[in-house]
Amino acid sequence: MKILKFGGTSVGSIESINQTLNILSQYSKNGIHYAVVFSAMGGLTNVLINMSEKASLKDVTYIEALKAFENKHFEIIRAHVNASEQSQILGKVKNMLNDLEDVLQGIFLIGELSKRSLDFVISHGEIINTFILAKIAITRGINAEYIDARNLIQTNSNFGAAKINFEATDKAIVKHFTNSSKTAFITGFIASDAEGNTTTLGRGGSDYTASVFAAAINAKEVEIWTDVDGVMTADPRKVKNAFSLDHLSYNEAMEMSHFGAKVIYPPTLQPVFIKKIPIRIKNTFNPEFAGTLISEKTETINNMRVKGISSINDIALLTLQGSGLIGVTGVASRLFGSLATAKVNIILITQASSEHSISFAIEPSEAKIAEDAINEEFYYEIEAGKIDQIKSRLGLSVVAIIGENMINSAGISGRMFSSLGKNGINIIAIAQGSSELNISTVIQKSHLSKALNALHNSYFLGESTTLNLFILGPGLIGGTLLKQIEQQKSALQKKISLHLKVIGIANSQTIFSAPDGIDLSSWQIDLKSSQQKASLRKFIDLIKEYNLPNSVFVDNTSNKEVADYYEELLSHAISIVTPNKVANSGTFARYKALKLAAKRSGAKFFYETNVGAGLPVINTLQGLMHSGDDVLKIEGVLSGSLSYIFNTYDGTTSFKEVVLKAKELGFTEPDPRDDLNGMDVARKILILSREAGYALEPNDILVKNILPKSCIDAPTVNQFFIELEKADHVFKELITKAKENNQKLCFIASMQEGKAEVSLQAVDKNHPFVALSGSDNMISYTTARYKSNPLVIKGPGAGAEVTAAGVFADIIKISTEG
Repeated sequence: MKILKFGGTSVGSIESINQTLNILSQYSKNGIHYAVVFSAMGGLTNVLINMSEKASLKDVTYIEALKAFENKHFEIIRAHVNASEQSQILGKVKNMLNDLEDVLQGIFLIGELSKRSLDFVISHGEIINTFILAKIAITRGINAEYIDARNLIQTNSNFGAAKINFEATDKAIVKHFTNSSKTAFITGFIASDAEGNTTTLGRGGSDYTASVFAAAINAKEVEIWTDVDGVMTADPRKVKNAFSLDHLSYNEAMEMSHFGAKVIYPPTLQPVFIKKIPIRIKNTFNPEFAGTLISEKTETINNMRVKGISSINDIALLTLQGSGLIGVTGVASRLFGSLATAKVNIILITQASSEHSISFAIEPSEAKIAEDAINEEFYYEIEAGKIDQIKSRLGLSVVAIIGENMINSAGISGRMFSSLGKNGINIIAIAQGSSELNISTVIQKSHLSKALNALHNSYFLGESTTLNLFILGPGLIGGTLLKQIEQQKSALQKKISLHLKVIGIANSQTIFSAPDGIDLSSWQIDLKSSQQKASLRKFIDLIKEYNLPNSVFVDNTSNKEVADYYEELLSHAISIVTPNKVANSGTFARYKALKLAAKRSGAKFFYETNVGAGLPVINTLQGLMHSGDDVLKIEGVLSGSLSYIFNTYDGTTSFKEVVLKAKELGFTEPDPRDDLNGMDVARKILILSREAGYALEPNDILVKNILPKSCIDAPTVNQFFIELEKADHVFKELITKAKENNQKLCFIASMQEGKAEVSLQAVDKNHPFVALSGSDNMISYTTARYKSNPLVIKGPGAGAEVTAAGVFADIIKISTEG
């Protein structure tokens, strides 16, 4: 025989009841011998509790709630039973409701709600529902009989959470099944004491009922039917890619149930654990799915060492510490004895090997009770200063990884701490039993969702990494980047197991976000139609509120105000990828502060495109420095726009025409003076100098201006071009002189021995920069290792495609270095 149990969601509506009865009918047709336990209809136990409390407060609206309760059940009868057969069932249910009404009226009259009365009231959720279901089943050809569990399960008189007398209960259950061949429809959750008073079995009581019946008759299996596909690897409400487990051991299930897996409860497992009877968790609304099997031994499918990641959402952590604890026997006994006397349940315990402190987690509602009990027990030690006042921290959660296959497996805890650490999640306390079945950590409650997702990605997605991207500035570079991500997304997932999810996009007008990822085929439409008005503060707050693991902020602007938020983002373990040079070319103190913020939080701060667009300029320099090389000199043509201008200008056309053409091609800023004034190049050589280990400030860079004052002072861009045409002779003289000396004009940034400058120079035919063409950049590193033959990097230094590709490469780098 199998014992089946259907929860409140499985019998919570006309449709779900129909689905449940279809499952039972199929079992009967297939010749499967079973008995079935039912909960009350979904939500109605709380309704009964509420109406009881109202009655005790002399609130007459309990009568309306009772009427709604009655109508709910009558609707089920009328929906599932032919009119000719309804009257007898309705009459019997009405009698049950009359009994309920009498007790509620008594509670109303005396203005008191005892646990005994409450048990009687809430038992009617199971009593009425199971009776109705049995009668409907009979009309569908199932040989059903209604069984009131109060006649079979005997308990003590601890109303609200009664303890079962297994000797009397097992005897009564066996006797019933020996004498009856009908399919038992059994009330879950309820029982009776020796005097016949109604009792209830506490949280998870209907599951417990099923387990008690299964153990008594040595059932083949217990099936718990609910609204999910089994026990999940994590809470699916917090972890979207959680999936159901095929198999768990009793020990694993006990651990997961303790840590909040809602489909199973610890007491449920105890009777079947002893008898080694398997439990299967099934989904009423997906009956073909195999569900999760819970049995004596675990399985090692796919080398899965961690089976689940569970949590307790809200705990308080109390710490007893002081020199008076060290080497003193009996302290732990006194501590936990005082808590036991105060009836405080302890969730987690951890003690430092120095014996200086003992920390333990409890329910927040019990924190004050625990503090008072401990202060009383250790009054004299506290007064003498040998033990500190008890410390209590609220707003915490426990996250646990669980699995029998973790035993003797090296690296499990290391991966856990690494995953939390690189997402900026601080571990406040750690507890691990010698069984190695469970590793628990206490963290800030605000980081719970991020922690669960980070750990789930680490343990269950194998080598796969998910990066959650927030894109600011979807203009020329940002829009190209989004296009590249859309084109390469599938290939990256297939080739290197990298899953890129764009969660938020913002421009100067609007913000659009989607927690499960934005459809990149329609992001322009979605962003334009978004009702969320943009502001930098809103977008930064949005990233922090989502609090997703592996979050990456991609700044495609050149905005100083955006750069002002970098340190805040990095401090929250949000990585940054950007072509924006402002942050790294500000004060040296700020540059170092950003580096330190990233180091402390474990976030990544990548800015390869600050200097050479898509060229590996900074990467190469960092590699040289990390390997112990010394940078002696840096020399480079670092502006794609200026490279184009001076590679094109030969004196045959005016300098103005060349600059105008560069502007039309999109190589320059809207105001070309932003390129020609050399400040952009100065910022780039400043960044490279800092990466090479020199603590330079912006005003340390000598910039030799090539523009006449009249061009610099022009009030508009159009006026600038007019003045540039007037000054053509200046540039004509420069190019003529260079040609006469068989030289080439290059706008060069250089740094040697900590001194940097930016200037227009004429180089001879032996110089590597002579080979430049178009908008190419070239950087030359002279180092201790590359002294006689400098290391040269050459390639396109401008354009949306190459810059976006450089940003894209930095994003991918986060996954490989994370």
